[in-house]
Amino acid sequence: MKPSVLWALLPALLAADSVYGTFPISQVQRVTNGPIVPNQFIIEVDTIANIPTKRSFSRSLDAVYVSLRERSVGFDVTKEFEASGLFVGASITVNSAQDVAAISKTPGVVAIRPVVRIPSPKPVFSHVTSGPSDPQVPPDSESTHILTGVDKLHAQGIIGTGIKIGIIDTGIDYTHPSLGGGFGPGHKVIGGFDFVGDAYDGTNTPIPDPDPLDQCNGHGTHVGGIIGANPGNPFNISGVAFGASISAYRVFGCSGSVTDDILVEALLRGVSDGQDILTMSLGGANGWTESTSSVLSSRIAANGKIVTIAAGNDGSSGSFYTSSPGNAINAISAASLDNTVIPLQNATVGGVQHNPITYFATFPLNITGSLPIFATSTDTTIVDDACNPLPDSTPDLSKFLVVVRRGTCTFVQKLTNIAAKGGVNTFIYDNGNGFADIAVGNFTAVLIQASDGEFLVQQFAAKVNVTISFPQVGGAFNFPDPNGGLISSFTSYGPTNDFFFKPAVAAPGGNILSTFPVPLGSFAVLSGTSMATPFIAGSSALLISVKGKSSAVTSGARTLFETTAKPVASSKTDGDPLQTLTQQGAGLINVFDAIHATTIVSPGELILNDTANFKPVQTFTVKNIGTTTQIFKLQHVPAGTALTTQPGTIFAADGPVPLSNTSASVTIVPSTLVLLPGRTQTVVAIFKLPDTLDASTFPVFTGFIQLVGPTVSQSFHVSYVGLAGSLKNKQVIDDTDVFFGVPLPTLLDSAGDVQAGPTNYSFVGDDVPTLLWRLAFGTAAFRVDLVDSAIKFTPTIQTRALSGFPFFSFPSPHAGGTFAQVKLIGSLAEFDFISRNNDDPTDNASNTFTLSIPSFANGTAIPNGQYRALVRALKVTGDPTNEADYESWLSPIVGIEA
Repeated sequence: MKPSVLWALLPALLAADSVYGTFPISQVQRVTNGPIVPNQFIIEVDTIANIPTKRSFSRSLDAVYVSLRERSVGFDVTKEFEASGLFVGASITVNSAQDVAAISKTPGVVAIRPVVRIPSPKPVFSHVTSGPSDPQVPPDSESTHILTGVDKLHAQGIIGTGIKIGIIDTGIDYTHPSLGGGFGPGHKVIGGFDFVGDAYDGTNTPIPDPDPLDQCNGHGTHVGGIIGANPGNPFNISGVAFGASISAYRVFGCSGSVTDDILVEALLRGVSDGQDILTMSLGGANGWTESTSSVLSSRIAANGKIVTIAAGNDGSSGSFYTSSPGNAINAISAASLDNTVIPLQNATVGGVQHNPITYFATFPLNITGSLPIFATSTDTTIVDDACNPLPDSTPDLSKFLVVVRRGTCTFVQKLTNIAAKGGVNTFIYDNGNGFADIAVGNFTAVLIQASDGEFLVQQFAAKVNVTISFPQVGGAFNFPDPNGGLISSFTSYGPTNDFFFKPAVAAPGGNILSTFPVPLGSFAVLSGTSMATPFIAGSSALLISVKGKSSAVTSGARTLFETTAKPVASSKTDGDPLQTLTQQGAGLINVFDAIHATTIVSPGELILNDTANFKPVQTFTVKNIGTTTQIFKLQHVPAGTALTTQPGTIFAADGPVPLSNTSASVTIVPSTLVLLPGRTQTVVAIFKLPDTLDASTFPVFTGFIQLVGPTVSQSFHVSYVGLAGSLKNKQVIDDTDVFFGVPLPTLLDSAGDVQAGPTNYSFVGDDVPTLLWRLAFGTAAFRVDLVDSAIKFTPTIQTRALSGFPFFSFPSPHAGGTFAQVKLIGSLAEFDFISRNNDDPTDNASNTFTLSIPSFANGTAIPNGQYRALVRALKVTGDPTNEADYESWLSPIVGIEA
């Protein structure tokens, strides 16, 4: 059976609820809540000419269906996909694992993958504006356009006219005046489709219709404004390509997730509708390039379309953790850069001399008149201000602006305690965690900076009669973001587990003001790679509106953006290295330079691989497409080397990933280029690995080969990435007790306790075994098999319950197939291209597999008896036919008495 198939027919759990070292194992839930949809698969079929049982069929799908029915395989077709040259297949539901096995062996079926759920995009920060959209609000400086050269292109009249962009997202509120105010031909939003309906949440039946209107979620409307908002709105913001036409493909309801067969449907619909560009600000952490939506996105990008996809917002989880489908090989994966300014509001201070106080809101609070202040504590170092009910001596707070310090408990808890004393308006002052949007529920409260809050508290303690007022006009302020111009900390780190260069390039995505559904406030500030992705889609529209839509232009767009991008620092401290390319990609996109470039450098990425597969000699070409001679000096510019693994452990280093200044050395031949018009020259770069880094930290070294021209705008670079260590040495299975306090993997018994010795299970009610494990790195193949309880074999991971048994190790590699020398009684689960776990207890912290029915993955019953579970995980770059390339673990004895 093909990998990944059987897993979807078996219960699985990804669960954990606290931080490293504190999660009680007794709280592990032994129920199914994983991303894989039970019994549903996407099959891909070959062309009709290659199917031996084709008979007289005109469709390859029909030939496969008949072949299956002749063998009494039960299946129901949910969707069919007919896009010759891209993807021909179907989404199907089956009844048993035996049927899946039969399907995978059917002539004409070239791939079968489980249907998986992809979560609804969730911005890292969000602030929905409220109050009047006054036309006198000072205009936004369009800092994102200034950062990227878009402002200069707009000044030249380049606005993306004639280009069609398909947005696959939550739909769009096309009634928004800045998005054209209508739907259909003649409007900005010319078309689209709703594949799901408002009520769809990823688990129920979609109700499609032709209208992609979204007035309940808003994410897609924000994305749409980044691409195409018309200028002349209250903030005078404009989309990157506001002259382009938009089609909205709605794949999310008001909340919840989407199954990836709907993504396949939407991608193919976008192609058939003639979109020039497809953009998806969605995905889930994965680390591999092999999901159905990734594979299809890559094919679409290789066939004349530009596809932009978010890299993900999992920067805190460390390296090798970018999202799917953003890992699509030929797509442009987007990193996020923090905006240099945030459009915020100022409050006026009365009764004492003090500068206006900036508060984190895009529109002014709807408060008229001046309010006196009341501080819930006069101690500006208090850690739990208003976390407990306020004292009885507290006055009626309804006429005050309450000032409270951030810390310890949730904002809502503080505000609830304040509301109990009548408080309705609150300033929360920062405690050092950062000036950003905060979640305050339905309360009227905003964040102010620490220094402002401390000043107000000090004045209150001194009994100074301070008042605060909120100008309804003229209070807008472009607050300089202290991290502006740096890569957003939330951007996911690459590279992929199979060592592809992800993300590709960065664009502004932190603190971005854009359109929002009219019923939800009309404008919002959101942050995420979701915001950077449409910026790159809009940039692509500007590019092809000038250069044309030929395959040479579309297939070369990513390389052009990469080679003309601007490197980004890791901090604003002198002497710190450039940010690792595993997070910034090739740098910040500069669309003006890309469009006006008279030099073509290709490829834009040099993949050096790890030490076991090292490719020290790399080449790229430089072509002069201008009319004058070009002269370049070539030099090596290293970026930070990402120390991806915590020293002395097997665990990923959490973000921000620590960086080293130690870099590779490069010999570049020639060191100077003189190119006549129309001439092309090859450059050779010979890399030498750094030899002073600790290989156990799996350092990923990155940097640029820079072609320095007469000006910055006439300079280019090629990006490189390599690993100073062997990926095959990276431990995959977590065998520590760090997370749960007990060594992993382990079996949990019917009570949820660790099974320490032989245990019988009746499979009545909850009396079933559960396998609990964590992965410290991704694996391309993970298997769980039943073996004889007396098997003689030494796993790579020892189990305390196995002491006293005679074992021998695997024999040397042989040609008989994977683990051919180990007798397997039957397979319980097998799946491929699995992400590592992270240490976020609310996310992807651990895995469990519950054997709820005593049957093998092929549907046959497991005879009563005594067995062990053999767990195996293929090391990265390992040979799946070489048993020495697997890590393995044997469970204690499991007795089946069903």
